[in-house]
Parts: sequence; structure tokens; C-alpha cells
Amino acid sequence: MLARQRQAVIIEEVRRTGAVRVSDLVVRLGVSDMTVRRDLDVLAARGLVEKVYGGATSVVGRSTDEPGFEAKSVRQLPEKEAIAAAAAGLVRPGTAIGLSAGTTTWTLARFLDDIPDLTVVTNSIRVADVLQQSGRTDRTVVLTGGVRTPSDALVGPVAVQALRSLHLDVVFLGVHGMAERSGFTTPNLNESETDRALVDAAGRVVVVADHEKWGTVGISTIADLDEAHVLVTDEGLPDDARAILSEQVGELVLAHVSGSGEELA
Repeated sequence: MLARQRQAVIIEEVRRTGAVRVSDLVVRLGVSDMTVRRDLDVLAARGLVEKVYGGATSVVGRSTDEPGFEAKSVRQLPEKEAIAAAAAGLVRPGTAIGLSAGTTTWTLARFLDDIPDLTVVTNSIRVADVLQQSGRTDRTVVLTGGVRTPSDALVGPVAVQALRSLHLDVVFLGVHGMAERSGFTTPNLNESETDRALVDAAGRVVVVADHEKWGTVGISTIADLDEAHVLVTDEGLPDDARAILSEQVGELVLAHVSGSGEELA
């Protein structure tokens, strides 16, 4: 298969699913991983895909763009793991916590297995599935109802109503973007309202977001920067962003990413 034919297959798959993995393309195209990486380099240079750890995704653009869960799950993987590990250290046994939808909170859910006697409220089917798979008998998982979004969040009036009567010790909030003026944002208006209800139910708000989220602005603000008691991000955060966020959020936690620096694996 010629290079242009391989690249056409890659583009079509990215358009269809939102993301591709190097390992999957190696099998599908019958070529080496180095050949796939070169193809991705070419497509990224032409602005047709965005390279991420382990593959590529569709190009992020407008404030209303909302990638699907699979597309977002392959972005900034080492950063998300480091952020999730740091955030899990803020969870205390015997508490009631909330997890918003998103791939960073989904990663966090996998770090909660060793924490006993938790009640977890979430509007994410993916997060609920992870929590149920732990097999802990001392854990209660509450899944809100609602309308499903491309990122597998349950949103809308049903979800909001379910959250309004709750009082949670801490809520872990994943976001699409964060910026000085717009605060923490999402590209989905309904998801913004549901996430706002989670924030209102929280005794403490912990935002979990990798450094690539800085400067990204979705159409709707979930919360202002100063509404976050803690922001857990990673060491890739630029110095100017560190200065702004240190003044605005209650506490800025920079998770260390081991073995970072390699874009594709």
C-alpha cells in the first residue's frame, strides 16, 4: 500500500471515530510502527490530525467542538495518570465524593480501589463502570440519569434534579478548557449546567486538568477559577499560567509526570 493510500485510511478512521492508535494501525495497515508514525507526522504537518501519546486524534478547534470519549482518552495519557494519582491522595475513607464525566476523572476512578467505604456520585457511565468493577462491597455508586453526550456524560434536567438534593464532601471536576477570563469551560451547554450542579453540591471542588487545557475555551463556563479549592494539573503548565492560577485557585498541585517527553508510544 502506498503512503498516500495509508494516509487516506488514517484520515478516514480519524474522521469516523475521532482517534486512532499506532498499535491498531500497525495491524490494520500491515506496516511497522515507524511507518505509521511517519504517516502521522506527515498528516499532522498538514494540519489534518493532531498527534497525541499513542496515536492521533481529530484536530481541536471551535469552542463548540466536543470530541468523543475514545478520542479524548488517548490524549495526554501520562499526564492524566500522574494527575489521577495525585488527586486520589485527596480522597479520605468514609466520604461522599462526586466525579464528573471525562477521561481524567475516568482515570481517577481507577485509582480509588484501595480507599474504603466510599459513596461516589457520577454522571458518567464510563466512570460508574470502572467503580463497579472494583468489586468492593463497602462502596456505593450513584449514577445520575440524563441525556447522553458525545463524551458519555449524562446531562440535562434529570441529572441536574438528581444532584440538587445532594451534599458531597468533595467533587472532582474534569474540564474541557481553562483560561484566565473564561474560567473552567465545556463545549456542551447541557453539560455545563450539570457540572455546575455538581459544583454547587460540593463542600470542596477539585479540578483535574492537564496543562494542555490551559488557554482552551469552551462555549460555556462551568466555574470561575477562584471557585476551585484545588487544581491538580501537571508540570507541563507554562510559567505564566502557574502565576495566574496560583493567585486564583485555592491550591495549585503540579503532578510529576515520570518518563514524559515522548509524544508517541
